[in-house]
Amino acid sequence: MSTYAIGDIQGCYTELQQLLELIHFNPSQDVLWCTGDLVNRGPQSLEVLRYIKKLKERAIVVLGNHDLHLLAVAYGNTGYLKPGDTLTPILEAPDREELLEWLRHRPFLHHDPELGFTLIHAGLPPQWDLLQARQCASEVEKALSGQKYREYLANLYGNEPKKWSEKLTGWDRLRFITNCLTRLRYCNAKGKLAMKKKAAPSFYLNDEDKPWFWWPHRATRNQQIIFGHWSTLGYYAENGVYALDTGCLWGGALTALRLEDKQVFSLPCAGECTPGE
Repeated sequence: MSTYAIGDIQGCYTELQQLLELIHFNPSQDVLWCTGDLVNRGPQSLEVLRYIKKLKERAIVVLGNHDLHLLAVAYGNTGYLKPGDTLTPILEAPDREELLEWLRHRPFLHHDPELGFTLIHAGLPPQWDLLQARQCASEVEKALSGQKYREYLANLYGNEPKKWSEKLTGWDRLRFITNCLTRLRYCNAKGKLAMKKKAAPSFYLNDEDKPWFWWPHRATRNQQIIFGHWSTLGYYAENGVYALDTGCLWGGALTALRLEDKQVFSLPCAGECTPGE
């Protein structure tokens, strides 16, 4: 049995199937870890969602910001379809509610103590150790899977608060946790989030904000963490962090990491993933 972690798919179903063929993925034996953002902007979000759901316990999926956007749009909160979104086939599908209910119950963080890896979509503030991160993830998981999920989705959007405090409560606390796990790229040494920065690290070399995993004092520095979300960063593997979003959606590639031996597999975009079409 092998465990493969795969970067953001975002509706690139053709590339997903080609990559699974390349790695000889066997759903009766192997396990697929997905870094989130299964859907949106790629051409076949519905097909991706159906396929991953069909894998059942053979697929571990953490939620990404585009997955949350789908839920917010579907449940009529403050979310709305944006130019370039390709979510309409899901929203109009006969199995829409079954798919959305499954997605709503996915975790924000997955940790496997035997393999020694933690899976998230985006990032962790430097103050959180693994225990804190798991506890915080559990808080937003309960909010999204519980009876008040519509309220959670209605209060999801926004960049405030920007810094962690144990004193945070209510929607501010849940929004901060959600932003870290699904949107974070940069923060300063004190953990203040810089949510508007999206470019590659080379663009901000002289800036006080650094990639969340560059801070040497971060409490998760001894953990192995897999994440996606950052197509401009590309594949990155240093100091126990593995970034797997290699921008298939934008004409790059879809990448998988076999956790048992850390072998990397990458498949170029097939040319079908034009955002918004």
